[in-house]
Formats: sequence, structure tokens, C-alpha cells
Amino acid sequence: MSNPLLGRITALSRLIGSSLAFRSDSFPLDNIDRLEKFVAGRAAFVSQKKLYGYLKERIGTRWPSMFEDEVFRSSIATASMQVFAASLSDLTIHAVAHALSGSAEPDEVKADIAHEIFVSGLQKNQDEASNDFNPEQIIAEFDCRLEGTDWNFGALLPANFTRSPAALLRWAPIADRYKKFDAEIVENSLKFAWVDIREQFARRLDADAIAHEVSENNLRPEG
Repeated sequence: MSNPLLGRITALSRLIGSSLAFRSDSFPLDNIDRLEKFVAGRAAFVSQKKLYGYLKERIGTRWPSMFEDEVFRSSIATASMQVFAASLSDLTIHAVAHALSGSAEPDEVKADIAHEIFVSGLQKNQDEASNDFNPEQIIAEFDCRLEGTDWNFGALLPANFTRSPAALLRWAPIADRYKKFDAEIVENSLKFAWVDIREQFARRLDADAIAHEVSENNLRPEG
């Protein structure tokens, strides 16, 4: 087994095993910093678990040997960041919308806070990015999404989670002839994973505390 392969499998094992830690970190989400950490951590966990799970299921017994192929490893690195970014996009908007849904903050403030959470999440995971991953383009696409976000309705709904299923199918290094048969199963699997994350979020969210922090401390990103 090659070192790159060993590293990938070890990292994945730690990631999946960390779900137990996720379930035990029961501290309330009562400030922007904790909200940011929750969003980035859960987006990373869900995206990587579902990406690697799909690849392992489709490739089967050839799964370990595929990591010996340089092109495949490069494709995995690209897919990992693209699916993570899409997951981060979906969860960021959901989290900010619910955290400030009962506040008097205007949509512009919600968008600014979402932007900062998204950018921070990307920056903290830059080490995993491949050379062809363009964070500036990803951030620009997210900002474009924010411009069309309905914070008082659409952003609050599970139907807001559109980018992550699409990204998983698009970027997973699996032949298109297989993806067309896998689409519904893969999308439903990811959507189901988000149900658990949203339930965790709802149980721990202290929206009043976050709204108070934003209002009293003027947590509004400059620019």
C-alpha cells in the first residue's frame, strides 16, 4: 500500500470516527464563532463521508488500488474541495437564516455574516485544496447566491440544500454512464445526512443569544 493511499484511508477513518465526537459536543450555538465552527465541521464531515462512501460503493474491490493512480488522486482532491464548498454553502445559509430569523437585522447583515462564515470555512480547509481549486471563484459564486437568497422563507427550508447534491454528482470521479443511474440514490443519501445535521443544529441553537451578539456588539463585517 502506498503512502498516499495510507494517508487517505487513515484521514477518512478519523473523519468518520469523529461523528461520535460531533454528537457529544453539546455546547450551545450561542455566538458567531461557535456557529462558524459548527458549520465548517459538519460541512466537512458530511461532504467527505458521502463522497468517499459513493466512490467506495461504486468502485468496489478496486477501491484501494485506484489510489495508486495519480490522475485519480488528483480528481479526488478536486472533488473533495468542490463538494465541501457546496456543502459549506448550503449549511452556512441555513444556519445564518435560522440564527437571525427572529431578529430585526436586515438581509444585508445576514448576507455579510454568511459571507464571513463561508470564507473562514474555506480558508481553514485550504491545505486540502488541489492546484486547480479556485477559492476566489468559489467565493464569488457564493456571493452571487447570497444576492438571490430569500432569508425569510427559502433559506429556512430543507429545500435550500441544493448545491451539495449537485456537486457530489458532478465532481465525483465516476464515469457519467454510471452517474445517471446513481443520481437519485446519491442525492437522497446526501439529503438524508443533512436531516441529522439540521436536527443537531436546531437542538443546540440559541438564536436569541446570537441575535443579541450581532445587535449589541455590531458584528457586521466591514466592506
